[in-house]
Amino acid sequence: MASVVDRVDETPQVRSLVLDVPDWPGHRPGQHVDVRLTAEDGYQAERAYSIASAPGEPVALTVEALPDGEVSPYLTEVLREGDQIEVRGPIGGYFVWTPDDGGPLFLAAGGSGVVPLRAIVRHRRRSGSDVPARLLYSSRSLEDVIYRAELDEPDPGLEVVHTLTRAQPSGWPGYAKRVDTELLREVAWPAADKPLAFVCGPTSFVEAVAAGLVELGYAPGRVKTERFGATGAR
Repeated sequence: MASVVDRVDETPQVRSLVLDVPDWPGHRPGQHVDVRLTAEDGYQAERAYSIASAPGEPVALTVEALPDGEVSPYLTEVLREGDQIEVRGPIGGYFVWTPDDGGPLFLAAGGSGVVPLRAIVRHRRRSGSDVPARLLYSSRSLEDVIYRAELDEPDPGLEVVHTLTRAQPSGWPGYAKRVDTELLREVAWPAADKPLAFVCGPTSFVEAVAAGLVELGYAPGRVKTERFGATGAR
């Protein structure tokens, strides 16, 4: 069982939970955990959530509250410091990055798909890696940008590019469109640099970005993807 030690409001719909997980074996950035909730009548619901923190940091999960969700509303609205939840993990060995994997890194996130990419960004910084990285982050509006203050902080070797698909503030200097091949051609590393790409978000976003990168010459084996559907939150 994991204990909640802190809650952080990221956006009106998104919360981060910092957990104390006894005997945690450590994790790699990009891995996830399974969270299981058990009701008083014995009914169980389980969902997978990407780990938002870097190796060496307290385990953190960032959860978007889904209106029809079974698990996310409880995690974001009901759970409080000191409460416990059942956590299993870390899980996954494909969608992970370590400095030895090199780069340059191209990270593309749609909505809460930024969660595992934040773990990669943090690990890159904490490890002192000089691998150049670029994050393309697609959000509905500026209010929906998760980790906004953190991503605005200078991070040598990391460039963050935003696109807002539904609403933009007056004078918005960034992109204001869905990610397509044209946008990727402007933002992504050239294929000649042999970049390593990580793409995470809703299925439609992931498919569009992955197909666009391959069209631009990226090696399919160097485009790693993680997707979530209507019942997921990672």
